[in-house]
Amino acid sequence: MWNSPIDRLRLVGVIEAISFLLLLGVAMPLKYLAGQPEAVQVVGMAHGVLWVLYLIVVGLALAARAITRTQAGIAVVASILPFGPIVFDLWWLKDRPPASAQPVSVES
Repeated sequence: MWNSPIDRLRLVGVIEAISFLLLLGVAMPLKYLAGQPEAVQVVGMAHGVLWVLYLIVVGLALAARAITRTQAGIAVVASILPFGPIVFDLWWLKDRPPASAQPVSVES
């Protein structure tokens, strides 16, 4: 199901966006309001790894010509905004059929 570059981009984008929201909405308040900096260390590291993974997946989708340079640029800019990858997904990727619905050409 996650074999196409677009499917991987969508999946990693949603996970990365959720990690960013957890960092901003849960870990940061725990650090500054409850004096628990450990939450930021754990969630921040996870978010950082997911953000780098998102950038790699954007690059792979671009290399596979599943997205254009402009769309890749928008995806990268979206990655630094809360909800950004989800908005990018809803804005552009929602109209893309899933990989399983795309016709497969058989070359002889």
